[in-house]
Amino acid sequence: MRRRGWIALGALVGVLAGAAALAVLAWRSLHAELPIPAEGAWLEVATGTPLRRVTAELAQRNLLEHPLLLDVYARWRGHATRIRAGEYQLLPGLTPLSLVDKLVSGQVYLHQLTIVEGWRFADLLAAVRADTAIRAGSLGGPEIMAELGEPGVHPEGQFFPDTYFFPRGTTDLELLRTAHQAMLDHLAKAWDSRDPSSLLHDPYEALILASIIEKETALPSERKLISGVFQQRLKRGMRLQTDPTVIYGIGETFDGNLRRQDLERDTPYNTYTRAGLPPTPIALPGSASLEAAVQPQVTDALYFVASGRGDGSHTFSATLEEHDRAVRDYLKRLHAQDP
Repeated sequence: MRRRGWIALGALVGVLAGAAALAVLAWRSLHAELPIPAEGAWLEVATGTPLRRVTAELAQRNLLEHPLLLDVYARWRGHATRIRAGEYQLLPGLTPLSLVDKLVSGQVYLHQLTIVEGWRFADLLAAVRADTAIRAGSLGGPEIMAELGEPGVHPEGQFFPDTYFFPRGTTDLELLRTAHQAMLDHLAKAWDSRDPSSLLHDPYEALILASIIEKETALPSERKLISGVFQQRLKRGMRLQTDPTVIYGIGETFDGNLRRQDLERDTPYNTYTRAGLPPTPIALPGSASLEAAVQPQVTDALYFVASGRGDGSHTFSATLEEHDRAVRDYLKRLHAQDP
């Protein structure tokens, strides 16, 4: 009996030792880094895909050595049925355990799209539909605005320039809705901070003026000065006479060369032939231009023209005589730069 007892004890010790060895092996396997290449790897998880199918795919791609072990662990933790669909970027340093955490928490890869200040709505729509991560539809501007709850509103200027992050499969309407709400928020904030002396009657007029400022200058130091010029001209009943509105009115046929006949050809956007603001924005203004529109820096300047110095700056003038002289100076610098 004593001998049999020692044999049984020895067998038990062996079993326990084997189990311990297996536990150590399992622990090491679950904490070992996956053999992911330096450039990373991509994993697509469709809706309803079970974890075992994901681990089988990774094993087939030689990215996971012990898929069954990870399946057992995930079932034990209750994670096997909780993984989320999406596109995942797998980077070096990922372990089986952190992989499961990534899939369960839905840490999907976020693509990004930058809406550039000064873009037209057509530029935005082209960029959205060129992005392969976005599910793009075929709706035009009026239909898009109707879907966004703004029927009859012109789409120009309605989307805030920024960098937006989104998972693959996001629809164009979802992205545009986010950008539109951002513009509404920024516009409301700017309007609330407006100078009481501003001549603008409502936020939409501020949006229109901001879009013109956006197209007139990229220099932060000039935005409020240009706003001041335009608001002084509005106050005095002078036409704005701003080239970007004329160009917008010409549309897709504009060849990059603004001619005198263009300035004389009447369109709803020609501020040489028509008084006041144009009927809609002409571009997507950023926050600095929105702020400048409602907080103008009013001086005695009623005119401005490009300086020709190559830095994007302008020369501001209080009288037409000064302005004509500034125009001549600009043309001299321009001609001096010609080869």
